[in-house]
Amino acid sequence: MPVRVATAFAPATVGNVGVGFDILGHAFGVIGDRVRAERSEAPGVRIRAITGVTEPLPLEPARNTAGQAVLSLLAQSPVPFGIELTIEKGIPLGSGLGGSAASAVAAAVAANALLDAPLRAEELLPHAIAGEAVASGARHADNVAPALLGGLVLTVGIDHPRVRQIPVPPAIRCVLLHPHMFLSTRDARGVLNRLVELSDVVWQTAHLAGFLAGCYANDLALLREAFEDVLIEPQRAKLIPGFPAAKRAARGAGALGCSISGAGPSVFAWCEEGTAAAVRDAMLGAFQGEGLACDHWIAPIGGDGARIVECR
Repeated sequence: MPVRVATAFAPATVGNVGVGFDILGHAFGVIGDRVRAERSEAPGVRIRAITGVTEPLPLEPARNTAGQAVLSLLAQSPVPFGIELTIEKGIPLGSGLGGSAASAVAAAVAANALLDAPLRAEELLPHAIAGEAVASGARHADNVAPALLGGLVLTVGIDHPRVRQIPVPPAIRCVLLHPHMFLSTRDARGVLNRLVELSDVVWQTAHLAGFLAGCYANDLALLREAFEDVLIEPQRAKLIPGFPAAKRAARGAGALGCSISGAGPSVFAWCEEGTAAAVRDAMLGAFQGEGLACDHWIAPIGGDGARIVECR
């Protein structure tokens, strides 16, 4: 019997994870977006409603991350029915927590469940990337891949992406803070230089390699040494009041590393479970010094990716 209605949840994500600009990200399942997809007699894709936002988002499918993801999916897998979407935003807009990616992923997963021959999760990745690009202005998978698959994910390539889930030492926790301010992904990408020093490329490459090796070897000392972004973070730090102080505070409280989540303004730190509360409090104090209140969470790294929560 064909599925007529499906709802999917996709988690928030920490993009870049400091050293992996546009290629590395991990899921953060404490919060996320939900998208309901329902068959309709009218052909094409229609967005019925968007809830959970304080500012309007486009209802035109081609201008909406969820809508574009489903348009991309149906271009590959045509169906004799239309699809209506209802989007429930659980991730703040402009937060650097992968909200646009989560909506695109949840929509692709929900719509895929309506197909007579659903695609595998990995096959949905290019469609979710197409959706996320509507918001960011660039095709990249550091948020989309972990939102779809869960865990810490390395993605190589865009048109034909190859993904690998990276093991994370079990003792590590992620402390995540969302300062109450808005920062658009397009603006955060707009400040980036297109040319960088060769020496910085060498250091960044070494840090990425050391970070991945530390994850595979459960080597926290190596992770601490490698957890330093020398390319992107220095350019974006000025966009987030209190971030430099929060980073120093996190390190002082024992964090393995601290950086900007995606395009910001959210920031995160990796730390051992026993120091997580102290790291959180230290970071909160730094932002309070700038007059910024923050939402905050502590959770294990990764967790599950997108999943169907209703199907009938």
